[in-house]
Amino acid sequence: MANYSLNDIKALREATGAGMMDVKKALEEANGDREKAVEIIRVKGLKGIAKREGRSASAGLVVAKVIDSAEGQVGVLVEINSETDFVAKNEKFIDFANTVLAAAIESGATSAEELAKVEVEGQSVQALTDGMQAVIGEKIVVRRLARLSGEVVSLYLHRTNPDLPAQVGVLVSTDKAAEEVAHDVAMHIAAYSPKYLDRTQVPAEDVEKERAIVEETTRAEGKPEKALPKIVEGRMNAFYKENCLVDQAYAKDPKTTVGKVVAATGGKINGFARFRVGA
Repeated sequence: MANYSLNDIKALREATGAGMMDVKKALEEANGDREKAVEIIRVKGLKGIAKREGRSASAGLVVAKVIDSAEGQVGVLVEINSETDFVAKNEKFIDFANTVLAAAIESGATSAEELAKVEVEGQSVQALTDGMQAVIGEKIVVRRLARLSGEVVSLYLHRTNPDLPAQVGVLVSTDKAAEEVAHDVAMHIAAYSPKYLDRTQVPAEDVEKERAIVEETTRAEGKPEKALPKIVEGRMNAFYKENCLVDQAYAKDPKTTVGKVVAATGGKINGFARFRVGA
């Protein structure tokens, strides 16, 4: 007869985030001893890290925070991936994510690679991540980090599913004048996912590649040679309107653009960062 109950299984799952079968096996091996079962889950999990390397971790969450600085404000945005949504909403995983975010803020790290080396209570973030993998039994990845500074930094976190943590995170850096529209712009970015702030930020090779595709497509349509330059420019403008924030039709008023809305405040946007889990 098993020397543990369903409540024991539930409690251990909530404490570790491990799967049902892993918890049951650990409790059986530990003869019902909860502390020993936790250690068994951890040890077996550490041994399985290498096996999990090839797995896909496309679920997870984004965490972020804006803090005051001497120059204004600094925003930090971190994406942490898991294999399943079950783990993404686990309290242990969310606590881990908040610990990693705190380490990112405190350390000043500007990339996931830098963050992995940051010390947290005597161990690196990478070691902390490995420990989470061991306990939970899934591949866990601190995928990316964005740090944005400015006079004003606005934050927007969006839940694509009300049962899950935030899946989309946006930081927007503006001057004081544009602060009044910054949050709305952040919401726009979450919905419309621009790649660049403006046309000057689009890499030259991307522009050349897009122009070549547009020219080839236009010629294949049999358009008159004299009309090609005008048609190509029109289609390039459409490319910019799709990918550049200031050229996009504003979500709250599609008759105008984000750039015009910001310009009306007398201010400007200095930059933005947008993460969507798994994208």
